[in-house]
Amino acid sequence: MFDNLSNSLTAAINGLRGRGKLTESNMRDGLASVRTALLEADVAYDVVNDFLDRVAADAVGAKVLESIDPAQQLVGVVHRELINLMGPVDHAIPFRSGEVTILMLCGLQGSGKTTTCGKLARRIKEEGHGVLLVAADLQRPAAIEQLAVLGEQIGVPVHTPDGQSDPVSVCKAGVAKAKQSGASVVILDTAGRLSIDEALMAELSKIDRTVSPDQVFLVVDAMTGQDAVESARRFNEALEIDGVIMTKLDGDARGGAALSVKSVTGVPIKFIGTGEGIDAIEEFHPDRLAGRILGMGDVVSLVEEAQRKFDQDEMQRQEERLKAGEFTLEDFKKMMLQTRRLGPLGKVIGMIPGMGGMQDMLAGADLEKDVNRLFGII
Repeated sequence: MFDNLSNSLTAAINGLRGRGKLTESNMRDGLASVRTALLEADVAYDVVNDFLDRVAADAVGAKVLESIDPAQQLVGVVHRELINLMGPVDHAIPFRSGEVTILMLCGLQGSGKTTTCGKLARRIKEEGHGVLLVAADLQRPAAIEQLAVLGEQIGVPVHTPDGQSDPVSVCKAGVAKAKQSGASVVILDTAGRLSIDEALMAELSKIDRTVSPDQVFLVVDAMTGQDAVESARRFNEALEIDGVIMTKLDGDARGGAALSVKSVTGVPIKFIGTGEGIDAIEEFHPDRLAGRILGMGDVVSLVEEAQRKFDQDEMQRQEERLKAGEFTLEDFKKMMLQTRRLGPLGKVIGMIPGMGGMQDMLAGADLEKDVNRLFGII
């Protein structure tokens, strides 16, 4: 995630090491490299300028400590301003007490909107809410079938059009069905287009006015860079969206969209897609992402992921065997299989503080293949 940006920023900041006190002169050199790194990452030009102005104001003058290395000072300032750039974020969904909470998801075709509906439904279901998915995307023929398959996979019912051709009527019928069935949360999968047009916005605005959703989320593809930011701006003008769900962030080496969208639109990123799995959706934490960009790791997310995905009983048994001196190669294999549940080893290494350099050293290695070979030996 954001490998290119992370490497460029780290190189820019490391260029200040050993220069003594942070001055306007060496700061100018450092910020020029940071500017290049951000622009190469496809961060919006105006966002880059505002960001660097804040970094310069924060890093030079009374706030600078002579006892701290300039590179360390700049890391602290850049980390703080990256958090400000992407946050703050309120993740809480305002669930209604005793009433149906309506969540509306919109976005362009190919953004991962329908899949995200399934991921979000699974997450909300695990929080103890009854969920109903509504297939209101009548533009893409496969969307209804795709949502039905996802619903079956996660154990969430799906309301389908049943011959209806008006998406507004489908949404109204879905909300009514939720009230009858006792579901407390409705997630509307609305239609997308290959590009933004008046017909799409008119349809979404009509749904918005008719069912009055409690939250409107825009799903955008992080890989599309500034196109994602422009989509967010256009959708927000028409619908006043409450948050962005950014998909495919795990495969985005640049990060321009994630760093730009809040500043350009005023709308925060609330959730991020981190893989293809139905459970690969996380709350967006600017502080954690800023740490990962600067090679500081993200141990909090790593621990949370482990708590969700590890077999705690098995881990307890392995711990007891280790303490008793009975730990075998088979136990080691089981432990490695548990670790694999966290995702690719490269991703896990990047979340461990201080391991940013290790990722560069292992860039050409096929870690998964090496682990499979190890399993074969065992």
